[in-house]
Amino acid sequence: MPTLQLGSQNVGESEPTYIIAEIGINHQGEVEIAKKLIKEAADAGANAVKFQKRSIMRILTHEGLEMPYDNRNSFGKTYGEHKKALELSESEYQELQEFAQEHQVDFIASGWDEESIDFLDNLGVPFYKMASADLTNIPLLIHTAKKNKPMILSTGMADMEMVETAVNAIKPYQVPLCILQCTSTYPSVFEEINLGVIKTYQQSYPDAVIGYSGHELGIAITEAAVALGAKIVERHFTLDRTMKGGDHAASLEPGGFSKLVRDIRHIEAAMGGSTKEVQESEAPIFKKLAKSVVSMVALSSGTILSRDMLTTKGPGTGISPARLDDLIGKTIAKDVAADVVLKDEDINW
Repeated sequence: MPTLQLGSQNVGESEPTYIIAEIGINHQGEVEIAKKLIKEAADAGANAVKFQKRSIMRILTHEGLEMPYDNRNSFGKTYGEHKKALELSESEYQELQEFAQEHQVDFIASGWDEESIDFLDNLGVPFYKMASADLTNIPLLIHTAKKNKPMILSTGMADMEMVETAVNAIKPYQVPLCILQCTSTYPSVFEEINLGVIKTYQQSYPDAVIGYSGHELGIAITEAAVALGAKIVERHFTLDRTMKGGDHAASLEPGGFSKLVRDIRHIEAAMGGSTKEVQESEAPIFKKLAKSVVSMVALSSGTILSRDMLTTKGPGTGISPARLDDLIGKTIAKDVAADVVLKDEDINW
């Protein structure tokens, strides 16, 4: 796995997991809520906060704009009105970017159309996160790749052929690439998450950083993704899961997100190295709990050892029981009382 730069962080095999708080549209179209979300995400330990930028007239047909959209999560009578109500202005994006910088968290957004990508490029986002919905939008992927910044692809609603097509479209532009396993249902059922795809991506795309974008309930699955090698994780973030809006129910609140970050950092520490060895902290425990070869009877200097003269007892400060057979036939170098731990200097080797 390569190492690449995402905002202020190095991301790769030997680097800490890059954790994205997906604010998305959970700001309810209000900049003050967005600021509170940024602050809470930064306080919880997120590396980045992510929004969603759309040019509403660009991504929907007239029919799509006028489609009735009257439900408990709607912010307008039509789908177009709903989307417009949740769209922040360009000046508000600049304000939020500055606010994020003040709180030392990377500010990014997924651009859902070419105009939005151009705006984000002018805003100076450090990389691009492409939504699963645009994995097959090859013209948008190419337009984005031409900006010559790292790209993250989410792969919800896709099969391997779709992923391969997207990767091949980007490949000629030689931008650093990240690929996230994702299931785009809100919330995702556990049986459809398929964390094993992380390993498939690692094998199929060795030049890309592999990660996970989760929409499941709880935090355990995302933590398992990190244990499987995901180096980027993304979870939706909200102030309150009961708030009006379609994404809140599949989001984490500040307390849950903070626990996720804590657990990921613990997992990273616990993964450690691949060489099995006695840890320094285990040495005194070994001496207390492990066994040694012990004399069953008093042994005079020069005694030839036989099996019935020896047993195993604690503490583990002497000759290991694994070497007991090596002692048979050897002679004792000095007088040893019964029920004494034998050491190497007690034996004529």
